[in-house]
Amino acid sequence: MTPVERHLWQSLRAIRFHGLKFQRQKPIGPYIVDFYCSTVRLVIELDGDAHYYTAKSDAIRQQFLENEGLTVIRFPNFEVLRSTAVALNRIYGFCEGHIVKRAVD
Repeated sequence: MTPVERHLWQSLRAIRFHGLKFQRQKPIGPYIVDFYCSTVRLVIELDGDAHYYTAKSDAIRQQFLENEGLTVIRFPNFEVLRSTAVALNRIYGFCEGHIVKRAVD
């Protein structure tokens, strides 16, 4: 994992993100995605120096994942580092219909 992936993973791991289970470095077909939540069929990809894909291969990868019925949200590394809260709000916006509200004791 890259440092930026580790940074975002701290908010997503161990069902910390509104009770949703995310996996990291999840194989899907011939690809390994950065983060995946099966409940909402969401792939989160972080793009930065560690990604050696061209625009064409990124488009092919994205098309494959979408053909599998998945939604892909991409973030440039700098965006996650500049404002993790903005990235998490964008993820929340996609997931909110699947988040179970927990009773307060």
